[in-house]
Amino acid sequence: MKKRIGTIVLSVLAALILLVAMGLAYVKFALPNVDPAPALTIRATAAQIDHGRYLAHHVASCMDCHSTRDFSKLAGPMVPGTEGKGGEGFLREMGFPGNYYAANLTPYYLGKWSDGEIFRAITTGVSRDGHALFPVMPYTSYAKMDPADIKDIIAYLRTLKPIPNAIPAAESDFPMNFIINTIPAQIQAGTRPDTTDHVAYGKYITTFAACAECHTPVDGQGQPLPGMDFAGGRAFPMPAGTLRSMNITPDKSGIGTWTKEAFIARFKAYADQTKVHPAVQEGEFNSLMPWTMLGGMTEQDLGAVYDYLRTLKPVENKVERFTPKARFVANR
Repeated sequence: MKKRIGTIVLSVLAALILLVAMGLAYVKFALPNVDPAPALTIRATAAQIDHGRYLAHHVASCMDCHSTRDFSKLAGPMVPGTEGKGGEGFLREMGFPGNYYAANLTPYYLGKWSDGEIFRAITTGVSRDGHALFPVMPYTSYAKMDPADIKDIIAYLRTLKPIPNAIPAAESDFPMNFIINTIPAQIQAGTRPDTTDHVAYGKYITTFAACAECHTPVDGQGQPLPGMDFAGGRAFPMPAGTLRSMNITPDKSGIGTWTKEAFIARFKAYADQTKVHPAVQEGEFNSLMPWTMLGGMTEQDLGAVYDYLRTLKPVENKVERFTPKARFVANR
């Protein structure tokens, strides 16, 4: 009898192991499951290319991650001439579940991609060869954008100077090497609201800029904490210490006391890319926020973002913006 029970238990365990193996194999090899890249050829006007440049630099801030930033200066302004070359790392020591690198967006790399393949990558997170991209590029936000805006960005990328720059392959740790394939999804394209509807348009711009990605704290699995949307406090481990994003809800611990004029002025303070940014010494606070790029938004767009943020639920969350590492504290 005991032998028979043991045989049954082993059979059940074997079946469970087989089911798990089949599930993992499905996730690993059958996903991501999105539509093929659309047949798309963009013949853009000069106005569309100019609009794409505005979006890529100052709203979606593609050039923030996909260029070289000089973090010896406050806010890490982009190094001129590196537009789109890629290579910035999002690494394990920064809290990521693997090592990921910003792609080269210049024609040196994207020259072999079709417009449809670039469109699919931006909006679904699936690369040209079908593999899933880690969502440090917020493609789940870009998927909600008006397709015309995404196409304008693609048109602008085609005009970049080709810059040879080999990018390391991404590496995902377990279990992210399986989870990553479940993240891409079909696009849920939106429509750009009329700019006269300040709140709706502000929400659109805020989504495009992926503000929630950095300004919402996450749990140990990288999932947004319920009820803490835009409340700040998301931690970013850096060599000098830990940075945390600001609360941008209309609570007094966030931007509740800010006027629209003060909000716009905060961004515009670094709008001029030729302005000398203060040097940052080892161990001092620096900002990951791409102030120089976002400061290039029009006052109308920044004002619309402010109007939208004022409609959010106020969340009390006083954030300690920077905690230096002990070795830097000891030297002070």
